[in-house]
Formats: sequence, structure tokens, C-alpha cells
Amino acid sequence: MRDNRAHLADIPPRMLVVEVEHWSAIAAGLDPATPAAVVSAERITALTPAAAAAGVRTEMRRRQAQSECPALELVEHDPDLDARRFAPVVTALEDLTPRVEVLAPGCCVVATRGPSRYYGGDEALAELVRQTVAGVLIDAQADAPASATVRVGIADGLFAAGLAARLASARDPSTQVLVVPAGASAAFLSRLSQRTLAGAFSPLGDDPDAAADFTDVLGRLGLRTLGDMAALPPSDLIGRFGTQGEWAHRLASGRDFRLSQPAAAGPELSVETEIDPPADRLDTVAFAAKSLADQLDAQLTREGQALVCVEISVETEHGETASRRWRHGFRFSPPDVVDRVRWQLDGWRSDNRSRPSGRISLIGLAVAETAPDEGRQLGFWGGQSEADERAERAMGRVQALVGFDGVTVGRLGSGRRFADLEQRLPFGTTGQADAGASSTTLPWPGRLGAPAPAEVLAEPEPLVVLDANGEPVGVSGRAQVSAPPAVLRRADGRASGITAWAGPWPLDERWWSSRSRRQARFQLVLDDGTAHLCAVEGGRWQREATYD
Repeated sequence: MRDNRAHLADIPPRMLVVEVEHWSAIAAGLDPATPAAVVSAERITALTPAAAAAGVRTEMRRRQAQSECPALELVEHDPDLDARRFAPVVTALEDLTPRVEVLAPGCCVVATRGPSRYYGGDEALAELVRQTVAGVLIDAQADAPASATVRVGIADGLFAAGLAARLASARDPSTQVLVVPAGASAAFLSRLSQRTLAGAFSPLGDDPDAAADFTDVLGRLGLRTLGDMAALPPSDLIGRFGTQGEWAHRLASGRDFRLSQPAAAGPELSVETEIDPPADRLDTVAFAAKSLADQLDAQLTREGQALVCVEISVETEHGETASRRWRHGFRFSPPDVVDRVRWQLDGWRSDNRSRPSGRISLIGLAVAETAPDEGRQLGFWGGQSEADERAERAMGRVQALVGFDGVTVGRLGSGRRFADLEQRLPFGTTGQADAGASSTTLPWPGRLGAPAPAEVLAEPEPLVVLDANGEPVGVSGRAQVSAPPAVLRRADGRASGITAWAGPWPLDERWWSSRSRRQARFQLVLDDGTAHLCAVEGGRWQREATYD
């Protein structure tokens, strides 16, 4: 009996996942008939039907997608826009059931135990949710085309329900609803490829490259399906992959990767603060939310818990209130909570039905669900220290004072020009440390090799380069120099002799479009001993960087 009770306690609750396919592309207002896609961290995250017909797929790298479809239009991912445009959908779902949890803009989660009984079963609830979301999108055709695909899945646990939603239209093209019978999630998952773990609602999906590497290793070991993994003893996967193997085995077996618990069963935690005077600016409210999120995170850390689901409540000076639940696929960090506060307030203000008339006077955070905190493993050498954490907290306080974009962090980007390698991201942006790390090692055609310049100019300096006869030096379409460069003349009239030079290195970008660029680069050593990276484009010379 004790074993049976433990087994029943390990069965995840029935969950409904509703997902709007390619929501970021819909929120951005991309025309479905035009090949276009949304890109984030150099990967395609959403696309239009025309782009899909041209061979573009999600998770493709930018360059691969452009090679598949040269006419592809790309827009950068805007999470704030996604959340703001998705707010009416969440509001409509909250009219059906008060326990709607937003997993991400474009995707919501509902525990089905109460709503299914009220509406006459899982199938009736799933179809009602699909029709409700589709109706909101049709009513908002100016912002979201009516061709959006709404998919609904119900199963035991978040992982199985999410896969059911994604496979709904694949199983039956005439409907976008898939309901897995109670207790059948393990059988449903057993036939699916183990590669579905790469996009799971789990820690395996946080890093696309790491998740892809993990599933590739599983395939090479002969584990082709989730059923193959579930049939293995958990100790085998744990011994080979550690905690990641344990997570994968639990998911493949029809269980969520860890047991979570409602806040009522654990420490009852909630924090709130009054904003005096009331604030009408989002950055002021975000500053108060950052302090509350840090306080809540510290309390949960002392209890050995991780925040999985949080309820955010706000109140205006006129007594208007708005409350919403947000769920995370892994665990919330304080910056994640602040992002949800901003998204909720932005959506509330843009909602014509319930737009607040006053300024924000109170904000509260309440723990809705927690999970055991497995902690993290730092490296023996290097890694994050206590001083690093203090610096992060200090930067977070400064950011709350000057605004989200007021504090930026540099990262190594990717591209053919040295000016493209430096990128600035707002402090606390998810994945800022690793987002561009892998792309810097790609074999970019046309990129100059070592040595890298010591200084890259923010604005290129115009120059005139002459040959020994005083004639301008040019480069033909076949990358042939008209004459050896001999004199470099700056805009202020100063002239320097060129003692050595190398090049040209041609660069031909976007040759297929009207925005094509053709450039030839040179390394020039002057008679004063300095070395410079210069380029000629359209007959005009400019200095781009300086070497040591």
C-alpha cells in the first residue's frame, strides 16, 4: 500500500496547454503571405506560412534560413510586444476559469480538475478553450491575422500536455485538439522520438545547443524513442548523464521532471509593498518589483525551494486591481519575475476593456507553487563568486533607477566585420553571457583572420588613399588594385606615407537583393609606425580599426 500511495503521489496532475503557433510572428504583424521570420539569439523562433513553405524551420540559424529563402525578411524578437498583444487572450481565458497560468506569451496552462467537471469533460473544455482563443484572434485581425493556428493538448503533467498541444494538428489535420486519456501519458510518450526532449518544458530546453547535443548522444546510444528511455533503469541514465539523465527518465516515463507542491503545502510566502506616491511609469514599478522579487527569492532559498508559479497582484490609487498567475518551465529568477510584472502591467494598460484609470499604488507577489531547489554546481576554477553576486545586485539596483536599457553589458557577437563583434545587451537579459558565444566560432565567409585590431572605431573615419602619382587608388570588381597605395590623407588634410600594405580582402554581402554591399579591405602600415584596417566601398575609403 505504501508503494502504491507513493506511485499515485508521483503521477502529475491533469493539465491543459493552449498554444498559438508562431505567436511571435503574429504579434509582430508579419504578413502570412510574405516569407518572414522572427529571430532571437541568431535562431529562427517563429515564421510565417510563406516562410515555412520556402523551407524555413524554427531553430534554424539565421544564415541557414537565409540560404533556404534568400527573400526572407527577418525581425528581431520583442518579448514585450509578444506579451502586450497576448494579454487579451489571457483575459478571455480568465473569463472561463480563474486559474489560468501564463507559461510564455503565446502559451497558457490550466489545471483541468475543476474546469473539466464544470464544462462537461476534457474534450469539451479543450474545444471551448480553442474556440475562445481563436475568437479573440479573429476579433483582433488588425494585430493578429485570423489564420493563426490554435492548438490545445490535455494530458497528465505539463510535459505530456505540451507535446499533445504541439502534436494536435499532426495527429488529425481537421482539428487542433488532442486529449490523452487519464493515466495514458506514458503510453502516449513512448512512441515519440527522444528528440522531443530538446524542446521540452524542462531544463533540457533552456539551451538549444546543449539540448540538441544531449539528444544526439541518446540517439548514438540506440535510444530512439522516449519508450526506449523509460524502459531503462533510472540508475543507468543517472550514472551516464547525472541529474540531466534523471530528468529525462522522469519525462519519458510520463512524470514531470520533479515534484512540485502548492504553496499551501509548504511555507506560505507573499510579499507586497505600497508605492508612495503612486507611479505611472513602468520602470518605477519595476524597481519596487525587483526589491520584492529579491526578498521572495531569499526566503525561498532559505526554505530550500525554487519558485515555479507566482501570482502577481497590482492595485491602483482608485482601487482597481489586476491579478495573474505566471508559470515557469524550470524556475523563476528575480529578473524573470520583474519581466512578468512589466508584461502584466503593459498588457493591462493596453486592454481597452479593463484599462486602469489611476496610477499604481500597490504591488504584491505571492508564491503559488514551489519545487525542491536542486541548487547548482559551480566550477572548481572560476565560475561565479560571492563578489560577482554582489556586483549583480548592485547593477540591478542601478538599472531600476535609470531604466532597463540604462545599464548594458558587452558580449562577443558574430559577423564579417570587426564592428559587428561587439554587441550591447541590457543587464539581466536572459542568456546574455552565452547567446552569441557559439556563433563566434562559425566559419563566416569573408571574415578577416588574426590578429584582431586593438581598437574598432564607432564611426569609420573618411580617408583618401593615393598612389605614387597622386591618383586615387581603386579596386575592380575582380578585386584587382589599380595601383599600389602610397599616401593616406585624412579629412583634416594630414598626410602619411604608406610603408607596407596587404589586401585587398573582398566582401560581397546580400548580392541577391537591392541592399547588397561590396567592399574591399586593406591593412595599411604608415610611416609613423601605426597600422590600420581600411576599406574602400563605392570608391570611398574609410578607416575602420587600428592595430597595436
